[in-house]
Amino acid sequence: MTPAELRERREALHAAGVALRRRPACDTLRALEQVLESWRDPGSAWRRALEAQLPAATGYSAQNVRAGLELGLEHWTGAALRALVERELGGAERLDATAPSAVRGFDTTAVLLAGSIPMPTLLALLAPLALRSPVLAKCAARDPITAPLVARSIAEVDAALGRCIEVLQLRRGESDCLRALLEADCVVATGSDEAVAEIAAQVRPPRRLVAYGHRLSVAALAGEATRGERLERAADALARDVALWDQLGCLSPIALYVVDGDADSAERAAHALARALEALESRWPLGRVESAAAAAIAHERGAAELREAAGHDVRVHASNTARWTVIREADAAPRPAPLHRFVRVHPVRGSSGLLAALAHYAPHLAAVALEGFDADDDALPRALAALGASRLCRFGAMQAPPLDWHHDGCGVLTPLARYTDYEL
Repeated sequence: MTPAELRERREALHAAGVALRRRPACDTLRALEQVLESWRDPGSAWRRALEAQLPAATGYSAQNVRAGLELGLEHWTGAALRALVERELGGAERLDATAPSAVRGFDTTAVLLAGSIPMPTLLALLAPLALRSPVLAKCAARDPITAPLVARSIAEVDAALGRCIEVLQLRRGESDCLRALLEADCVVATGSDEAVAEIAAQVRPPRRLVAYGHRLSVAALAGEATRGERLERAADALARDVALWDQLGCLSPIALYVVDGDADSAERAAHALARALEALESRWPLGRVESAAAAAIAHERGAAELREAAGHDVRVHASNTARWTVIREADAAPRPAPLHRFVRVHPVRGSSGLLAALAHYAPHLAAVALEGFDADDDALPRALAALGASRLCRFGAMQAPPLDWHHDGCGVLTPLARYTDYEL
């Protein structure tokens, strides 16, 4: 594709958007609700196609993809989308309103996708369309499957709406085409901090940039949840959070912090988590691990084993085939997280110790899962929110955020919207 061809496609999308905005916004919303419901249905053609094609493209095991979609899409209903529009925009009718205020999307929105988990891609494509803004999307390099399937599912439900989305498979190095793509009125970019910074350098006002950079998540365990049956249940739930999508998403926990308890609490937690990960390997096998990631895992695992052999207070729990690794550390010092089911378990003293440990991750903190803390004490949740966490949840729920969760502390639709207040 040439930059001129890309601009022609953007102009065609612009024209389709003009036509789309002539019909009631509620019609578009109903179509998008139907699209969501079709993706939630395990028997739909689109869901079956994604489950069949995604493993080969991304390296996830088929069992992991199936389980991840089932959990992640469970509450992404048409009703949830309508509630999101109502909460953030005041209802679909606001998109057709004039006085006293109106909401509208941009004439075109470019969406630069990243990662390999399907749910963020689905939402990133539907959100601008809910504002009747046509979408020109660049596929994620690691997932060339999800975006084209979503676009085709939209066209099947609503042909006019389908003409308002186009998906591109740009190759690495096509910088001229990327610059043309970034000429859209609104640009949504997801990726590493470095990648987002490169995009930001090319998007200047009045064009809007909505950027989502690097994020990570952690878990914390305390009280009665550090022993007995409650520990076993907590470990099983956290293992699911780790194993789904092979720990490659921003909501995948990279570390477990064990707060207070006795001297053996962290070791008990590490041992329980290791057993749970081993049990899950037969249900949701670890997928493909690229050579660089495998080398990082081997390096960190080997370094921990050397520290253990040298008499340091560290313990390595790992499968013989490196399908999972749990390292119980002696303190909360931050260490590399190679992912692919690699978790560090840290002991910390009290909530203050937990907050001090997490301060290192504050600029990139997404979710914190809590188990065993006093439900009536909101001091810790408030402190975590002040630290920057945009989602607090229970163990086992990390991979199932609601449709309207505030990713990076922002709304889903409002960053993509323009507002006009009528004061005449």
